[in-house]
Amino acid sequence: MLIAASLVLLMTPGLAFFYGGMSQQKSVLNMMMMSFGSMCVVVIIYVLWGWSMSYGTEDIGGLFANPFEFFGLKDSITDADGNFIAGPWGYANIIDVAFQVTFAIITVALISGSIAGRVKYGTWLAFAGIWVTLAYFPLAHMVWGGGLLSGSEDGLAAKIFGTTDDGDGGLVASVAPIDFAGGTVVHINAGIAGLVLAIIIGKRIGFGKIAFRPHNLPFVMLGAALLWFGWFGFNAGSAFAADGVAGLAWVNTTAATAAAIAGWLITERIRDGHATSLGAASGIVAGLVAITPAAGALTPVGAMILGVIAGVLSALAVGLKFKFGYDDSLDVVGVHLVAGLWGTIAIGLLGSETGLFYGGDYKQLVVQIVIAAFALIFTGIVTAVIAFALKPLGWRVSEEEEANGIDEAEHAETAYDFA
Repeated sequence: MLIAASLVLLMTPGLAFFYGGMSQQKSVLNMMMMSFGSMCVVVIIYVLWGWSMSYGTEDIGGLFANPFEFFGLKDSITDADGNFIAGPWGYANIIDVAFQVTFAIITVALISGSIAGRVKYGTWLAFAGIWVTLAYFPLAHMVWGGGLLSGSEDGLAAKIFGTTDDGDGGLVASVAPIDFAGGTVVHINAGIAGLVLAIIIGKRIGFGKIAFRPHNLPFVMLGAALLWFGWFGFNAGSAFAADGVAGLAWVNTTAATAAAIAGWLITERIRDGHATSLGAASGIVAGLVAITPAAGALTPVGAMILGVIAGVLSALAVGLKFKFGYDDSLDVVGVHLVAGLWGTIAIGLLGSETGLFYGGDYKQLVVQIVIAAFALIFTGIVTAVIAFALKPLGWRVSEEEEANGIDEAEHAETAYDFA
């Protein structure tokens, strides 16, 4: 589990390369610093109150747990006799803290791609701290901590389709929502936040008039490779044991990702006449995103079906920003929101035990749609409130600073010295 946690932690520097390569030369450092800043802010907050809000036992309305119950990880590491406290998966609780904090980090960092090249660094850091507290921790509790979107007897799924005996004298939802490693908590969460921010903060200078081309495609492909590698910790690690489920998640992750590359490149070839390296890298991420909630619920063939459709959908969706006029700089919406929604909902179709195409009924599909819709609405509202509340700090750098380069303006550095 510590290896899995380390792999997930590597994903955020990998994302920095992925996003940095897609950025303009004059804003690459700022883009990478937004990922590293997320690591800084989220780790500190997670240790203080994030773990308690996500996985505390004092549930508040099914939305979050008491942030002060385990504040600073008190009563979470060792008991009164100095023995390490065992978590629900049979290993020390502190190991689960290590694993879960990496998910919070990457979720916040993902959002930054939607507002690349135009935002003050200090405002971004303030947003990261507030958003992870008010959006990520509550959603993690709702889905994974026994809250409103979990399979608990008090969750939405139980209210829709009733409860059943859990075998230990308790009750659980008769049809439990499935989010194996973060379709709702990570990707829908980050994707809708990115869309809301892009709309509220506004477009880059020249959006729709000039081409914002990636300045370093090898960086993009390196970042995609690091993300793929780290994602095995993300998905296989979410089995919480070195067992067959972890193996299934590993194979499904690889199969879906390979199929998504094919789907994206075929779409590009038909539409544009070329299959690009940026398309291959983006297809990798689309496949990884889509399989994340479904990694333990599909067969490998089902994973490939899921992946190829994700590649096609995301390849088409990245163009929506030009049609609807929102400047999602690095396609957070087109990839993470669209593929995250598809992966979450498709469990109701392709799930090997409860999916509609595998002999199940409609109930799993309904539950998956409900949790996806709830996540969209909840995070959309929370993000909008935070974005407007931070306006007095100032979101945008000046037009002159944006035109000349946000790296120089915000960090007094440039990525490349040509003198």
